Amino acid sequence: MDERKAAIFKFASAAALAIVAYFPTLQWMVDRFNAPDSYYGHAFFIPAISAYIAWQRKETLKNAPLSSEWYGLAVVVACLAVHLVCAALKIYFISGFTLVAVLYGLVLFFLGKETARILTFPLFFLFTMIPLPMVAIAQITVRLKLFATQAAALVLNLIGFICVTDGNIIRMPSSYVVVDTPCSGLRSLISLLTLGLLFTYFIKVSYPRKAVLFLSSIPIAIATNVFRIVIVAILNDFFGPAVAMGTFHYVLGFFVFIFAFGAFLGVAKLLERRNG
Repeated sequence: MDERKAAIFKFASAAALAIVAYFPTLQWMVDRFNAPDSYYGHAFFIPAISAYIAWQRKETLKNAPLSSEWYGLAVVVACLAVHLVCAALKIYFISGFTLVAVLYGLVLFFLGKETARILTFPLFFLFTMIPLPMVAIAQITVRLKLFATQAAALVLNLIGFICVTDGNIIRMPSSYVVVDTPCSGLRSLISLLTLGLLFTYFIKVSYPRKAVLFLSSIPIAIATNVFRIVIVAILNDFFGPAVAMGTFHYVLGFFVFIFAFGAFLGVAKLLERRNG
């Protein structure tokens, strides 16, 4: 076995042991992915996407000089210590972040800083699969619901549909719409941010433009969700909840997300054109 294969074998063995040590955290993550109304159903695909990006760089990785960075071992030890404390306290969110850092530290220690540099994005893209704490989800959801309610009511009034808001309820003369948790837009925001980060990595523009493109996914996700609520409110006013809140409601959510991603691609094309 040559030196490179031996180093890869050592890294793979250490990574496998680390994954075993993180089993409670991984189990928590899978439970969150599979939960009803999960915001992270897409997270199952994240490791495969990261692996594919790394595989695309296989020729560059073969030519990367091998080295052993001892500070990588320090990163591993420090993160494992944090993980043990978090696992004991069942703070799995922080533990999940340390798992990614452990993998990065193992790459540094067994394969060297050049390999770590090449694998920086596919490794740190794994952060996007770590679910936010439920407390944070609840706080963000409440704020998004209230903002979406106010914004949708503003649009409705501007286009001639008189309405007022009552918390997360839009009241019209002959109907009302409750902007509940699924309509907060958080699911589409998380999904679009993940897709946005991935797309930003591949687009050939300057780093400031990459940052603009990635951040544009936030207003796009929020605006398209407001548009969805406006459409639902109008349909509910004309045809009643049987039409507005039935199958159409879920189908509309799917198409609105497609529209949001299309808008994101439009921003990307605009940035590419100006970059050229």
